Amino acid sequence: MILAAALIFCSGAYAQQAKNVIVLIGDGTGLTQLYSAYEANNNFLNIYTMPHTALSVTKCYERRVTDSGAGGTAIACGQKTYYRAIGVDKDSLAIPSMLEIFKSQGKKTGIIVSCDLNHATPGSFIAHVKDRDMYEEIAEFYLTDNCDIFLGGGKKRFDSRKDGRNLINEIKSHGYEIVYNKQQLLNTKTDKIAGFFAENHLPLYKERGDIMQTALKTTIDKFKDNKEGFFIMLEGSQIDMEAHSNHFPEMIDEALDFDACVGIALDFARKDKNTLVVITADHETGGLTLPVAGVDMDTCKWTTTGHTAAPIIIYAEGPGSENFHGVIQNNKQFDIIMDAANRRKK
Repeated sequence: MILAAALIFCSGAYAQQAKNVIVLIGDGTGLTQLYSAYEANNNFLNIYTMPHTALSVTKCYERRVTDSGAGGTAIACGQKTYYRAIGVDKDSLAIPSMLEIFKSQGKKTGIIVSCDLNHATPGSFIAHVKDRDMYEEIAEFYLTDNCDIFLGGGKKRFDSRKDGRNLINEIKSHGYEIVYNKQQLLNTKTDKIAGFFAENHLPLYKERGDIMQTALKTTIDKFKDNKEGFFIMLEGSQIDMEAHSNHFPEMIDEALDFDACVGIALDFARKDKNTLVVITADHETGGLTLPVAGVDMDTCKWTTTGHTAAPIIIYAEGPGSENFHGVIQNNKQFDIIMDAANRRKK
């Protein structure tokens, strides 16, 4: 398991406006997933050092229990929509995501995931399609140049396609530096990078190591000097996958890898003072309960292999983070984030 190092909080007031925004989404991550990781990590999580919280109701437009398509779209685009939708409203009409809006404002933009880059959550920030399983169609949206750095899996959706196109070559022709592993990423010379680290999803943490942490730190370093700031969405994708399988130890590893990424984001934000960091989730998966003392696979109880309607907790720090409080609908995160980034400086 990962032992995340504690961060030393840098005191001092944040700026009025969020020049930079980092949204970290723990797919399928509810209160008990995080608390289990907290106990497994000697009672410490970077997430638990954040000062502002809100409870998010995750239901989608027509169902009590959402999926990552509708859940991701609510966060990314600010509207509740139907089950399986990607970047479209309840009438299947495209709606702009915060990534697209921030790009139009001159910010650098990034997507970092441990799953297929064309999966529901990353897809919700870059694409507009009627159904989440339209993977090859989602891949084509990376050719819009709306995302400066995108790192994850799903290589086969780009170069082994039914239509015969090699989107990796097309992406390269748009000026992207193409990388396939961590060392190549560390050796990049530009701030326009496409990383394909697996044919499908990345391996579990024990095999892939700290590539997610390296990806976030590298992306921040590439973007931090941009005059208009940056936006990064990072997803801890496989927390959800291991919860679906009711694999408790592996879920803990994925949650702690995610929390280590949160630590990197907070370390930058606390020094920078101009960065809003938001930790959220699209839904809870597995109905995890902790009925007796001790964190291990014998004492925890999963109640389902699917998603649940349980609300999730949002954690926030930085300019505008004080507006995350109380109980909110999941799509209201969009409004709070956009307001924080666009409020006038004092």
